[in-house]
Amino acid sequence: MNPQAAQIVQLSDPSDRDDTSVPSLEDDLFGPVLHQVTRKDLLRDGILVDVSTLAAQAGFKYPVAVGRSVWEAYVAVPPGVTGQDETGRLWDILWMLRFAIPRSAGGDTILFRVLVRNDNRQPRPVQLKALCGPGDDTEPVITILLPHED
Repeated sequence: MNPQAAQIVQLSDPSDRDDTSVPSLEDDLFGPVLHQVTRKDLLRDGILVDVSTLAAQAGFKYPVAVGRSVWEAYVAVPPGVTGQDETGRLWDILWMLRFAIPRSAGGDTILFRVLVRNDNRQPRPVQLKALCGPGDDTEPVITILLPHED
């Protein structure tokens, strides 16, 4: 250990510690965890929609899910809209994200735009957000949400 570090940190024998003085992961600043929701729970409950199969075809290496609000607003075809299907609309979202990733500044969040036609007029640009973070087993996963969602 370098001398400066020795002045900052006092090393002690771990057996000399009183483990009751160290907060546990369950009892941190905010108290015990009341309920933990996993990505698997969100997928099972329909809050997220797994789109990993089509995402893999678009070149994604990680599992991808879309928030239910994104699905309802921009993947599901509104009644009366012609010339659209869910697979094509989802493909557009995935494809635009795929090209936004290398153009991003880095980090775990990317805002990107996609043209969506929710009526029988011209498509309009909408902004979406993609988050890349740890899944239930700390594996990388991607989640596409509306910009104000977490």
